[in-house]
Amino acid sequence: MTLAGATLRVARSTGRMDEVTAFYVDGLALERLAAFEDHAGFDGVVLGARNAPYHLEFTRRRGRPSRAAPDPETLLVFYLPDGAEWRAAVERLRALGSKPVASHNPYWDSSGLTFEDPDGFRIVLQNAAWPL
Repeated sequence: MTLAGATLRVARSTGRMDEVTAFYVDGLALERLAAFEDHAGFDGVVLGARNAPYHLEFTRRRGRPSRAAPDPETLLVFYLPDGAEWRAAVERLRALGSKPVASHNPYWDSSGLTFEDPDGFRIVLQNAAWPL
């Protein structure tokens, strides 16, 4: 058995649901695929692209602050081989007031830019194709 046909969902908590959602929807052009309120005490949003095999889920537990802590090596990397698509994504993030930050690992600065979401978690927009 393999996981080749699986859909990957990366889930994490946030204390800034509206800001984080705007960052990924307006900045990265992800779609709001689903949302829920007070599901066993949790609120959340699921973001992604229709028919893509990945989702990002952001949750908050009612009455409890998020304990998620960013680390400079915890990254979401988006490979964007098309230069125009890459530049458009960079410009959308900059229009939201996001500025690139130096990557902890200089490899990511060679053909990409690193940004921090409102919680301080990092994403890399890599102007390259995968697999390399």
